[in-house]
Formats: sequence, structure tokens, C-alpha cells
Amino acid sequence: MKTSIGIIGLGYVGLPLAIEFGKFFDVIGYDINKKRSNELNNKIDKNKDILRKDFIESSKSIFTSTINDLKLCNIYIITVPTPIKNKNIPDLKYIKQACNDISQFVKKNDVIILESTVYPGTTEEICAPLIEKKSKLKFNKDFFMGYSPERINPNDKINNIRNIIKVTSGSNNKTALLIDNLYKKIIKAGTYKANNIKVAEAAKVIENSQRDINIAFMNELCLIFDKLNIDTHDVLKAASTKWNFINFKPGIVGGHCIGVDPYYLTYKSKERGYTPKIITSGRKINDNFVYYIIQKSISETKKVFKINKLKFLVLGLTFKENCLDYRNSQSLRLIKLLKNKKFTVDCFDPLIDANKFNKNNIIKLSNNIKNNWYHCIIITVAHNYFKNLGENKIRKFLVKDGIIFDVKNIFPKKKGNIYL
Repeated sequence: MKTSIGIIGLGYVGLPLAIEFGKFFDVIGYDINKKRSNELNNKIDKNKDILRKDFIESSKSIFTSTINDLKLCNIYIITVPTPIKNKNIPDLKYIKQACNDISQFVKKNDVIILESTVYPGTTEEICAPLIEKKSKLKFNKDFFMGYSPERINPNDKINNIRNIIKVTSGSNNKTALLIDNLYKKIIKAGTYKANNIKVAEAAKVIENSQRDINIAFMNELCLIFDKLNIDTHDVLKAASTKWNFINFKPGIVGGHCIGVDPYYLTYKSKERGYTPKIITSGRKINDNFVYYIIQKSISETKKVFKINKLKFLVLGLTFKENCLDYRNSQSLRLIKLLKNKKFTVDCFDPLIDANKFNKNNIIKLSNNIKNNWYHCIIITVAHNYFKNLGENKIRKFLVKDGIIFDVKNIFPKKKGNIYL
């Protein structure tokens, strides 16, 4: 039977998949956003991950916002968001909706693969029963499932989808082999076939939990060394001379992965009667680290300016450098908290469309930054744009003796500036 792949969700994960698979198979990429699918059919990716030449090379891919266009597919790959709700509870509504949507088309011997981050058990315990109920087909008899966690690093031109080892899994041996061979077609770095779906789900969720914990350790060290008047980065440079020291950096942790995924694992663990200690402690440290940045920026600025009506400029609103994505951005949270203290706060990010952003957010991006205006500039994201602009040009936005809080340490250390 001819392979036809339907990809549900065309964001940072789904689109690169559609492009790569479209070089070998018939691919229908589906996204609920009609404007998005129209742009992609015109070879335009507003996320700037995929270039026009990539679209041209992917000659077998088409994009749609009409769910019925997926009905001829026999492999479905779900790449929808998995955010968290209030009280850090996993929100599976997009995955459930995707399962319900494709259930009307699933046929005998079809395969459904999840790539979205979930807690162990989601594929077989939640998704499979949903599809069974609506399709009237039997899981592992009529249709089959797999899990292959996404490892996309947005806007990373080196560690792209082709160059990162892909973990695969299937609901039985035959399906696992089929899925593994499918991904081998597009992954130059190779694949790793996990023993079962739960292992693959767990592997994904601990990848980002591990990073979260390591960053939390660095942030805690930063809090300690600040009390001891020791430069944290100098300490890390010294410690890095040991061959097995892992040199993570302190900083704010946001985005839709590291700041979210640990909550999926802790939720499932609590459901089974164990409350994680290290994971939850790390999350608490990282969630609260923005308060330390606020406290330090205010106290250091007030040492220079003995006034209450301080003016701040925050540079960088995305969750990571050189990326357009500002989901769960801690910079936005920092701005909100500063505004709550009745300070004047402007913000700027060259990668975000200010007009579009300002229509959808209470916080507004500044189109015009004033020279000689701000008492403190907080650089929260290490965009290449800021590095290329240079410290001297950024300093022109400050009043005399104003302070730069270089949270990401992108410029050489200078007296009068603040660093983590």
C-alpha cells in the first residue's frame, strides 16, 4: 500500500516533519489556522524555520486547514501543543481533539504516532481508547500506535530535524519496526528504537526535566554566591576545568518545554502516589528566579538613583535567543511584575511583530525606544541582534550613570553593570 502521511499541527515540530517526509512520501499537513496553511502553500513560513528552497525540495507536501483532506492518509502524526492549566495540571485538550478528529478517518491497519510531549501512558491509556470509541476499531488489532518524541530546537540551523537522533516506538513489534524504518528515511543521525511506548514517553519528559534541574542548581548557586559576593560565572569557569563538570548557566527558564514538561512527569507520579522532591524543588527555584532578577535590578538601580519613579527597558521577550516563540516567556512575567510595582517599563524584541503582538497582549512592545531615558536596561534574551548592536549603542538609551543588567552575560564585564 502506498504510504500517505497526515501531520496534525504545523508549528515548530509539525512543519519540519512535513517538509522532510514530503521529499519521499505524499504528505498532507493539517493546521486549524487557515492563514497558516495558505502561507505554507505559498512557501512562506512566518516562524522562519523553513526556507523557500526547502518547500521546493518537499514536492510531495501540501497543506490544508480542512480536516477532511486527511481521510486518504494511512499514517497520522500528531504534533500539537501540550501546555499546562492552572495549578500546573497537564492540558491534553489539543491531543484529545486531534485524536477525535482523525478517528473519523482511521481505517484498518492505519498507524497513529504521537510526537507531542506527554506523561508516560498517554498514548495507550488516553489516546487509544478515544480513537477506539469513535472509530469503532480495535487498538492493536485494527489500528496501531507509536510514540516518537520531538527534539526540535527552534531556529537552530545546526541541530535540525535531520541531525538529531530520533527515538521511536510502537504498540507491537511490527509497528515499532515500521515506525523506526519510516523515520530512518528522513533522519541522517539515525534512530533509537525504544523497548515500548512508555519508555519513549518517559525518555522525552526526563530530557527537559534534567535540564530544568541542572539550571535550577545553577540558579541556586547564583543566589548563594550573590550573598557571598562571589562572581557565579567566574566560579563556573574554574569548575569547568574538571573533565566531568557539566557547565550549565543560570538564568530564567520559560518556553513550552523546559518550563512545562517537568509538570507532566510530576502529575503522573503524584497520581501513582509519589510526590517528586528534586523535580518540584527545581521547578520552584526556576519559577521564582525572576523575583531575584527584579529585586537585584531595583536595589542596584536605587543605589545610583535615589528616586522611586524608575524607568526600565527590557530587551528580549521570546523564551530563548534568536527565536520568535514567546510562549511561557519569563520576560513577560518580569515586565508584569515590574509594572505592578508602579515602575515605567518599556520592552523591545526585534524578532517579534510588534503590531501583531500588541493586538493580542496587555503588555505592549515599544516601536520607539527613547535615548537617554531609562535608569536600567535588563537584557533577558541573548539575541544576536543585541550582540551585534553592541553595548555602547544600547547604553545610549540610558540616562547618565544608568545600569545595564546583562542577565545572559552577552557583553564583557564592565564596572557599573549587573550580571548573574
